[in-house]
Amino acid sequence: MRAGLSLADLPLVDAHCHPVFVGPGEARGSLSRAEFERMLGEADRPAPVGVSYADSLLGAAVRRWCAPPLGLPAGTPLDTYLDRRAEVGPAEAARRMLGAAGLSYLLVDTGIGGTDGTGSDWWSVRGLASAADAVGREVVRLESVAEGLADSGVAAGDFADAYVDALATATQNAVAVKSILGYRHGFDVDPRRPSRAEVTVAARDWLLTRRRDAEAELDVGSSARLRDQVLLRFVLWSGVDRGLPVQLHTGFGDRDLRLTSVNPALLQPFVEAAEPVGTPLVLLHCYPYHREAGWLAAVYPHVYVDFGLTVGQVGARAGAVLAEFCELAPFGKLMFSTDAYRLPERYLVGAAQFRHSFGRLLREWWRDGDLTARDAERVAAMVSGDNARRLYAIDG
Repeated sequence: MRAGLSLADLPLVDAHCHPVFVGPGEARGSLSRAEFERMLGEADRPAPVGVSYADSLLGAAVRRWCAPPLGLPAGTPLDTYLDRRAEVGPAEAARRMLGAAGLSYLLVDTGIGGTDGTGSDWWSVRGLASAADAVGREVVRLESVAEGLADSGVAAGDFADAYVDALATATQNAVAVKSILGYRHGFDVDPRRPSRAEVTVAARDWLLTRRRDAEAELDVGSSARLRDQVLLRFVLWSGVDRGLPVQLHTGFGDRDLRLTSVNPALLQPFVEAAEPVGTPLVLLHCYPYHREAGWLAAVYPHVYVDFGLTVGQVGARAGAVLAEFCELAPFGKLMFSTDAYRLPERYLVGAAQFRHSFGRLLREWWRDGDLTARDAERVAAMVSGDNARRLYAIDG
């Protein structure tokens, strides 16, 4: 990579991201420090006395990359940063963060978050794209389609056909689908397609439980979620059959998952079963199992790896972790994303930290003679956006 070339010159494709919370219109008050810290990371409980979630590499990255768009010097103390953030307002802060991220496309998982539009509590596809001056496209969550179908009153015997039809409708304008099998069960599942009879029996049990809880006026949050192994396998295979790339959450996240059950290596039987179909499988996040993910991408033609969540989370250590991602996976199978959710800071941190750390890594390889300048430039373009444009069939 030539000394004068920076990844700042390359528009990024954010290949997996989520809505951000901006409060009800412009009038919402500022987040408290405790709220901001919890929304920043993966914790959902208050920090113990004497501990701040922002005293971390992620928190340091926020103060480094996000303070300048608010008119503050990099490294500004968090309390000063939050005061300034409140002064400009949550929506304006979001516009500045997204504008500074330098994104050309945002592929938005709409399975979580609120409504769309710039005047709502949440910005999803339209609101995010407008703020980022980018093109927004939807990623449809497979389990959410099933849960919406269950709310329609579908009969168990009709569930399989109705789901296939509902998924076809939901993905008419989508570029990918996503599975959260890792969250809902883990990857230690039978990889085969469930039979129609198995789907009917499983749907009957799930729908009956939901109905009973609703009639008893119980909290239906748990029963409403799709957790049945048979149905999870069915919706995943339905996604494969749809033909769009299938994104799968692997590796770390919040405490709803069991970390040992989301090692992508556990997906190998399913990867092999799905290989004849040819649908691309995209392993999201991956850390701390990113080397296992890289191996799968190296030996299975239809497997790809996405950095999302990891780069921003590890902050100053991103260069080392990105180098480990690259150890086995072909460069043509690696993709950038932010996995940003709730806070717009996560968009800017993910983008800025990636540009800084991956650019420095490529320059190091170039200086050591591991890559030619032309190689480094080509790899930078591939990972920053070209791979995602090709895989998700988006223009630009």
